[in-house]
Amino acid sequence: MLQHKAFKFRIYPSHVQIMQLRKTLGCCRFVFNHLLAKWSQTYQATGKGLSYNTCATQLPEMKREWSWLKEVDSIALQSAVRNLADGFQRYFNKQNDLPRFKSRKYPVQSYTTRYTNGNIAVKGNRLQLPKLGWVPYAKSREIEGRILSATVRLAPSGKWFVSLVCEVDIQPLPLTDSILGIDVGIKYLAVPSEGPAMDNPRYTLRYERLLTKWQRILARRKQGGSNWSKAKRKVALIHERIRNSRLDAMHKQTTKWIRENQTICLEDLRIANMMKQRHLAKHIADASWGEMSRQLHYKAKWYGRTIKETPVFAPTSQTCHVCGYKQAEVRDLSVRGWTCVSCQTPHDRDWNAAQNIKAMAQ
Repeated sequence: MLQHKAFKFRIYPSHVQIMQLRKTLGCCRFVFNHLLAKWSQTYQATGKGLSYNTCATQLPEMKREWSWLKEVDSIALQSAVRNLADGFQRYFNKQNDLPRFKSRKYPVQSYTTRYTNGNIAVKGNRLQLPKLGWVPYAKSREIEGRILSATVRLAPSGKWFVSLVCEVDIQPLPLTDSILGIDVGIKYLAVPSEGPAMDNPRYTLRYERLLTKWQRILARRKQGGSNWSKAKRKVALIHERIRNSRLDAMHKQTTKWIRENQTICLEDLRIANMMKQRHLAKHIADASWGEMSRQLHYKAKWYGRTIKETPVFAPTSQTCHVCGYKQAEVRDLSVRGWTCVSCQTPHDRDWNAAQNIKAMAQ
């Protein structure tokens, strides 16, 4: 089955290529902000916004008025217009807030270009991009399938990355009879109904002292100076290391679960509401339960697996998986083990919850 799959690599552009990349980012930002202002004015005056076609047809006129827009990739400018239209569409569907003006000071900058007439190509350890030429990249794996688009991204650490979206023929994995229930937590990142628990690496706490040190150095330095920029990049590098370590561990574990099980049962958690608990917010954010669920869902779609979720607010921790008796005092998170007063079965809180998730989601 043909699926869209992204391949992310670090690129190493030359000084001239970096100048062209920054120029492209600036032009895309200018087009987005200019059309956003027009869109907002039209909406306030008429009660209706502008369509994507209306905005896209203004690009030739903008290029005549500002000739420097011709120096960058035209498809990247069209993608900026499409992003604006998608942002308003999501707003009208009540999926997010109104689109906001882009700032050059925002730490993450990116633009997207699409494949057409061989403008994106790969040869050895070099990558060809429109208006940029051949750029060396860190070839960590082979690119599969047909290239559809490329997104160039400037990370807060100052590194340049490219994500190639390809159309890949992914074959489903062989069918199995295994069903797995997973209970997520903080002490253990995940406790499956079968097999060992996944330890919580707590990468944020692991790098917390180093991060605190450089955040204090950054706060003491004069904003905008060269030493301030160096400290800011150091803080970004630490955050990047935390994120990469977390994603690496998460990908390895989710791939293992997908390969070994036909059906995976999860809790339908309201993570945004749980983050309002100030004593646990940092630990919940570090655990990245939402990222784990996201990876399991798209990998299940790729490899022919099934993801099921329990009903919202299902009492998985308080219910005895043997007799079904519900014990109210188990709501306290400090209770890690309890004995059912009905059938006298001793329970580990997390493993019992995983068994209930497995049963309730089927």
